[in-house]
Order: sequence, then structure tokens, then C-alpha cells
Amino acid sequence: MTKNKLNLTEEEKDVLESYEADEWQSVENHKAESLKYQQYAEATFKKDKRVNIRISTKNLEALQEKALVEGIPYQTLISSILHKYINGRLLEQV
Repeated sequence: MTKNKLNLTEEEKDVLESYEADEWQSVENHKAESLKYQQYAEATFKKDKRVNIRISTKNLEALQEKALVEGIPYQTLISSILHKYINGRLLEQV
């Protein structure tokens, strides 16, 4: 470890160790890939309809806690979960 690694957070250390272990791969067309994922994000977070649902206090509090950890509003987390489910990207854990 170099001297500069002492001032890094655990997450930063993990990223640096992953990079130094040659676990990263270059992307062929960075601009196109970046644009693609930017469009995914915009589509995911585009809000043009309002929905009201009833949810248990326990589930709402759990969602709010997870959203807090992720650093996003809980409504955004709910929208993201629904988007992933609709697109088949939300997988059940067994």
C-alpha cells in the first residue's frame, strides 16, 4: 500500500484495490455507453403520472431506511423498484 492510501475511506480502498488487481475493463465506445446509461436513468426517473397506494407502516419505514442509505428520496426508490420489476431486472432471492 502506498502512503496516500492511508487517507482513503474503506469504499475508496476497495475501489483502488479492485483497480490494482486488474478487475476493471475498458469500454469500447465510452461516449455511446455513457449516453445509453444516461437515457436509462432519465427514463427511470421521468415522472409524468401520480399514483396513490396504501402501504403498511412497517414496509414504508423499511423503504425509507433503505432510501436513506442509498441517499435518494424514498419515492424515487419505490419508482426504481417498480421500473426494475416491470423490466424483469428485479430478481427474487432464494
